[in-house]
Amino acid sequence: MTESGAFRTESSSSRRARLETLREATLHRKVLAKRLPAAFNGRWTRRQWAHASLFATMGALVAAIIPGFSPAHPSHALNPRTTLALALPALPLAQLRGAAGDSWQLVTVQSGQTLGSLFNQLGIPASTLQRLLAEPGTKASLTHLKPGTVLGFDLPVDGQLRTLRFDRDPTHLVELSLKDGDVEQHVIDRPTEVRTVVLSGEVGNSLFRSARKQGLTPANIATLTDDIFKYDIDFNDDVGEHDRFSVVVDQMWRDGELIGTGPVQAATFTVGGKLYSGFRFERNGKAEYFTGDGRPLKRTFIRMPIPYARLTSTFGNRFHPILGRMRMHEGVDFAASIGTPIQAAGDARVDFVGWKGGYGRVVILDHGHGYSTLYGHMSNFGKEHVGQRVPQGAVIGYVGMSGLATGPHLHYEFRVNGVHRNPLSITMPPPEPLGGPALAQFRAQTGTALAKIRRVENVIYADAAPAHSTRRGKKA
Repeated sequence: MTESGAFRTESSSSRRARLETLREATLHRKVLAKRLPAAFNGRWTRRQWAHASLFATMGALVAAIIPGFSPAHPSHALNPRTTLALALPALPLAQLRGAAGDSWQLVTVQSGQTLGSLFNQLGIPASTLQRLLAEPGTKASLTHLKPGTVLGFDLPVDGQLRTLRFDRDPTHLVELSLKDGDVEQHVIDRPTEVRTVVLSGEVGNSLFRSARKQGLTPANIATLTDDIFKYDIDFNDDVGEHDRFSVVVDQMWRDGELIGTGPVQAATFTVGGKLYSGFRFERNGKAEYFTGDGRPLKRTFIRMPIPYARLTSTFGNRFHPILGRMRMHEGVDFAASIGTPIQAAGDARVDFVGWKGGYGRVVILDHGHGYSTLYGHMSNFGKEHVGQRVPQGAVIGYVGMSGLATGPHLHYEFRVNGVHRNPLSITMPPPEPLGGPALAQFRAQTGTALAKIRRVENVIYADAAPAHSTRRGKKA
């Protein structure tokens, strides 16, 4: 190829390249012209500037909120720390020397705790306990602690017991101090106040809960149901929620706190509008309860030696289940489970304890004036022995089936001058009433108690009819 031919070839190639470049630029301007507004002359409108500002602001906010877009903050170096030993304030001189009055601890005895366990809990040596118990009159008060008893321990900082404080009885406080190996005892009188009060209320849903709410003790409530009104009121069937009770008792107070309630001095009970009353009086050194006219509320005999037992065989001729023939049944039978306690029907002297033929294990009681009772088929005897005096209601044995018996039950006989009588129908001898000076003293005493009750429940008892003369004797 000649030099001129080469020049022509290069010239044509250059022309084609320039034409292609011009074509691409022309096409680009046409596409851009289609996307931009027709009047766009290379300058942004006000609306475009507003959009650009909005997008820039949103980008800055996102960068500030999202940690990944925010710049890392340099971590501050930990400052060096210095530990200083500060001197504690010195203990008071009195405490160092163990001065009295700075270290008393009051401990309430819990159920199951003993004095030994309390001393061990407080870190007091057993030898110290033995020294205290050796003090005359101390052991009886401290070896049988009841739950709720409060003991005071004077324990200084050295842990050595200095003084033990406890109540010997409601009116005396005892302090046992240890000094130089010796025990010094100090008895401090604590003044008390006795207040005679009347506690009254309605039976409601439960006599026990209502009486407890009024302030009566469980022993007081048992006196009402088992001693005073046992023979006149059936507390299972007769008593309604609106029936009322009033009880006179002596309360002992000390330092503004009630510390004890005495026995029932007098009580009244209204059942169905009828008024029943009972008053406490000591006869021959024994406390009993009497009606307003001086007759004992306690019956000479109780008809059922087993409360709430089931009668299975009556008094009279019957076909003997073991002997297989007709035979006189000289008592009554009460069915009960083996081991049920059997009570003495009345105050008596034990005449016989042992085995007696078909009766099995038997106890015979002599009640005096020709009256005696027999209790047969026992499983075990009580603690009584021949010649011993037992009160009414005392447990003399337990239900069994010893001797000729087809099942566990009590065979009970009642005899008058050796003759068998039906214990369920015989008229029991009346108790001996008060008389002479004892009756005069009783009336003076009961008049004061009844006046107190009437002042508390004057409206209630104004419409209540006394029931002394209409005693029902359901449980006699």
